[in-house]
Amino acid sequence: MAALRSAEEKLLAVVKSRLRGRYIDIGNSVGNKKCKIWTLSLNEASKCLPLVMLHGFASGVGLWCMNFDAFASTRPVHAFDILGFGRSSRPSFSSDALEAEGQMVQSIEDWRKAMGLEEFILMGHSMGGFLAASYAIRFPDRVKHLILADPWGFPEKPINQEKFNIPTWVRVIATVLQPFNPLWGVRAAGPLGPKLVAKIRPDLIKKFSSIIPNSDEVIPNYIYHCNAQTPSGESAFHAMMAQFGWAKYPMINRIDSLNKEIPITLIYGSRSWVDQTPGNEIKAKRPDSYVEIQAINGAGHHVYADRPENFNHLVNIACDSTEHGSLFTTN
Repeated sequence: MAALRSAEEKLLAVVKSRLRGRYIDIGNSVGNKKCKIWTLSLNEASKCLPLVMLHGFASGVGLWCMNFDAFASTRPVHAFDILGFGRSSRPSFSSDALEAEGQMVQSIEDWRKAMGLEEFILMGHSMGGFLAASYAIRFPDRVKHLILADPWGFPEKPINQEKFNIPTWVRVIATVLQPFNPLWGVRAAGPLGPKLVAKIRPDLIKKFSSIIPNSDEVIPNYIYHCNAQTPSGESAFHAMMAQFGWAKYPMINRIDSLNKEIPITLIYGSRSWVDQTPGNEIKAKRPDSYVEIQAINGAGHHVYADRPENFNHLVNIACDSTEHGSLFTTN
């Protein structure tokens, strides 16, 4: 945990806005264990509608370092390590997909209560987008705008996977490793874990190289120490996912139950592996609601870091439009 805190501090050192970090006690959110959620807050004095940010799988609040200043320039911003990840508590989640999802969503609601937030704009990346959508369905009165950044878990698992050009050896390995948590190999590497992360994900290092000093060490250390501890949230994700990374209970089949008054903005990376088809399906399913779809050219799955200026601009437009009531009620 000390190594994770040190790595996070190096990432957050580039943030110019005043930033407050603290643990938020959410009580017995999961099982009988008292849980705390590590939270970062910026521009708390602002009276504008807050923006709440949910990170993706195997990540943490530190990777938002290129986005905080842009968002906090006009409104309060709160980002936290999802329960089971980063510096937050690591309770034992259910092995049932819907129960694990429900526990994570409830932990977000318990966090909201502890923070004293009434309404906010909710943004999630990847797995965070999946949880953000689930939260908005369950607690619609709290969400004023749902922003989904390259969200995971929306499409149905395809019957014919051949079109995805997945090599035979990848299929074999994925089948063999299906019973295991996705990042068990990183933990098994022990002290060599950061080097393994650097070798597997050089793209992540490159994304932050222009702003983070010694990014070739800082980024792998942060990712490794986010995932070297008890794989609590990782186990929950493993319960929720199907083979090759699809969700067992795709969000596209539940988006109909989302309150039609909640606007949705989807931001994809044009080069991402995430299927963008659900964005168009959501728009078709919600003809009387606001659904905006944007794809950022040249960006991959980590759209917030690949093209941070473009991403920040689109998010701020969505936030400002919500704030000023200038969103269209129909498309």
